[in-house]
Amino acid sequence: MIVVIDYGMGNLGSISNMLNKVKAEAIVSYNAADIERADKIILPGVGAFDNGIRNLHDRGLFSVLNKKVLRGKTPILRLCLGMQLFALRSEEGKLSGLNWIDADVFVLGLKVCCMD
Repeated sequence: MIVVIDYGMGNLGSISNMLNKVKAEAIVSYNAADIERADKIILPGVGAFDNGIRNLHDRGLFSVLNKKVLRGKTPILRLCLGMQLFALRSEEGKLSGLNWIDADVFVLGLKVCCMD
């Protein structure tokens, strides 16, 4: 089962519609028990870095995501802000990211990149 993480920052409707169209077994959830059962995870995101990190913290998702992705090696697709949250920090925010990638996020015009 694919779990699309709902942390209040994603284009969940678009992703859900796409998964339904290809008949994927998927749910949208922020429930830790659902995430624990996931075979694959999608971390979408639209918005500001600090808001995304804060929402993940507020919904208690750091621990379950660390367990599933880092220790359990569950495949995770990161989209837009979801990818940025993997980094140490972003120039557009003050909070620390998930720290899964040893990189900082820099916004260059309309392009976003991660650099060591």
